[in-house]
Amino acid sequence: MAAGRNIGVAVDFSPCSKNALRWAAANLASPGDRLILIQVKASYQYEQGVAHLWERDGSPLIPMLELSDPRVSKIYGLAVDRETLEILTRAAGQRGVQVFAKVLWGDPARKLTEAVHKLPLHWLVVGNRGLGTVKRYLFSSFMLIDLADRLIDDHCTDLELMVVGVRVLMGSVSTYVVNHAACPVTVVRENMLPSAQPASY
Repeated sequence: MAAGRNIGVAVDFSPCSKNALRWAAANLASPGDRLILIQVKASYQYEQGVAHLWERDGSPLIPMLELSDPRVSKIYGLAVDRETLEILTRAAGQRGVQVFAKVLWGDPARKLTEAVHKLPLHWLVVGNRGLGTVKRYLFSSFMLIDLADRLIDDHCTDLELMVVGVRVLMGSVSTYVVNHAACPVTVVRENMLPSAQPASY
């Protein structure tokens, strides 16, 4: 029997990242896979001790059993909320996956991309809040038209213009990861349904 895949999900425990986690559990996770929550913290500001050894390469993989332990939260600065734990418990029970978490410190885009190589990951899922209807309309009406005009002057093709528009709307972290990660990346919008099939996530 082939070994399962490592499926990474970038989390910050916002509604957007929880939706990405639900989507990954419903659409990617299969028995034998490892679902790895990856939280990237911008700075390293935790108490002194052995934890400082993990600043460069991140924490060791933290098993699901330890995620709700206050001592673990204190060591890694990883505070997993009840809703996330419920999603993970269902994924482990219904999908037959193993669940782990990993904390990284530094620039989120670069650290997520590095995690693809170091863990390694077979798939990475990231959330994307996107823009509200009014903001999206204003953005596309003014800023993208101006950007498109400048790019047309530089003789860009329609495809290049479309790629630029997608990158601008998608967000800097998502864009960087999509362009640099050496594995498939799924960007899950905040309002994207977890699955077209009935699921209790």
